[in-house]
Amino acid sequence: MNDIATLRRVLRDCHTIAVVGLSAEWHRPSYFAAKYMQAHGYKIVPVNPKYPEILGEKSYPDLASIPFPVDMIDVFRKPQDCVPIAQQAVAIGAKVLWLQIGVINEEARALAEQADLTVVMDRCVKIEYARLFGGLNWMGVNTGVISARRPV
Repeated sequence: MNDIATLRRVLRDCHTIAVVGLSAEWHRPSYFAAKYMQAHGYKIVPVNPKYPEILGEKSYPDLASIPFPVDMIDVFRKPQDCVPIAQQAVAIGAKVLWLQIGVINEEARALAEQADLTVVMDRCVKIEYARLFGGLNWMGVNTGVISARRPV
């Protein structure tokens, strides 16, 4: 579901976000998005076996290794990697499976929705938060909702 009411509810109610594929490299989109959400009060849980820590938080090798409840699974992986991630999200009792921009996997969506998870696909958590809760500024984000272009 990518309607505004669902996006607003998800971002309002989910406080702990496990970011699968979070990079420790500052210039990567996953790092930028996670840092932004962390700065806006969300608990970020890195999921990447390559790093012991990211953004000052312990990094876990997979979702099953996280020893506390997680509300949202934010996925920065290839679409073909999403089904096992969706299975893990269901197994740990997450509420939301969020697949980032360009990450589309209908099988993962169906699996998660069958287990009553809310699924958001092909959207950026940072952009949606900024768009819905007032984080857009002069640097802008090209969401198509706010534009300096005049209608033709």
